[in-house]
Amino acid sequence: MTEHTRDTRNDQNARKARGTRNARDTERNGNAGRTRGTGGHGSGTHDVVVVGGGAAGLSAALVLGRARRRTLVVDAGEPRNAPSSHMQGYLSRDGMAPAEFLAVGREEIARYGVELVRDRVTDVTRDGDVTRDGDFTVVLGAGRTVRARRLVVATGLQDELPAVPGVAERFGRDVLHCPFCHGWEVRDEPFGVLAAGPASVHQALMVSQWSKDVTLFLHTVAEEELSGQDLRRLAAAGVDVVPGEVAELLVEDDRLTGVRLADGSVHARSVLYVAPRPVPRTGLLERLGAAMDETPFGTYPVVDPTGLTTVPGVWAAGNAIGFAEQVVHAASGGYRAAAAIVGDLLMADLDAAVTG
Repeated sequence: MTEHTRDTRNDQNARKARGTRNARDTERNGNAGRTRGTGGHGSGTHDVVVVGGGAAGLSAALVLGRARRRTLVVDAGEPRNAPSSHMQGYLSRDGMAPAEFLAVGREEIARYGVELVRDRVTDVTRDGDVTRDGDFTVVLGAGRTVRARRLVVATGLQDELPAVPGVAERFGRDVLHCPFCHGWEVRDEPFGVLAAGPASVHQALMVSQWSKDVTLFLHTVAEEELSGQDLRRLAAAGVDVVPGEVAELLVEDDRLTGVRLADGSVHARSVLYVAPRPVPRTGLLERLGAAMDETPFGTYPVVDPTGLTTVPGVWAAGNAIGFAEQVVHAASGGYRAAAAIVGDLLMADLDAAVTG
């Protein structure tokens, strides 16, 4: 028997053993969730309800499930990166399809007895003394009402795209917004950048690292809105600046071929970068009274390093706390939030036991 064959069989046996252990643990954890870690609350109460089943929510659920905490994930099935065929920059997952990534994540949390439902949270209220450990009532769109001791809000955000014909249809393909996500895949192609404001100069300068053929279409931005420093940097980077409103994108054989301006002129481009307006899905946090912070990129909750909001018992993670949270950042944020919640629940349970 070759060394490779022995290693393969050893790996297969190890996977089988892990599968058996996981099955036993899932059954044990499911029972434990009904009898332990409820801190005196009713058996219908979850330790944690995670709102959102993207990278942040699934990561939090994985940690909570492994910590033997009864956890429910409510997922509306609207991931921000759904238009993309692949995600990049996630070590060991580089190039993986977002849908595949989420499917694997759902399989993993199921091993630890975590429940996932495809639904939307329509309302959430806090019961009891808001200054201490208490229950949340969570209402789902299908009519189900559940209770939770802690919440993780990982509802993400929605990208509001410029109203230029062709942009929405091509978004995630050859209309892009993040060079770190897709720049390598389109390197050295003719880039266009659709200005949404003076800050789009920064986007044009950034993408020039992936192509030396970059055109900044000012669109609705007047030339005088650009500073002298902006113009000098654009010139140094070799970025052409074209004034005039963009009327539409040109597509042939399902590929972007150019940009047509309102004056009828056409500029051949195979990639167009845009800057969507991020619209955070923070309605539940606002309803709970979480303090919010106004930023140039949307309104987000004030959180501590673990994602804890100003509402006791409520954590937030992923794009719900910032527009620039990539998948790898979102997963990390979910992990941090879950680890903090595990410790928080433990101390609450111990204090309850001590005081009787």
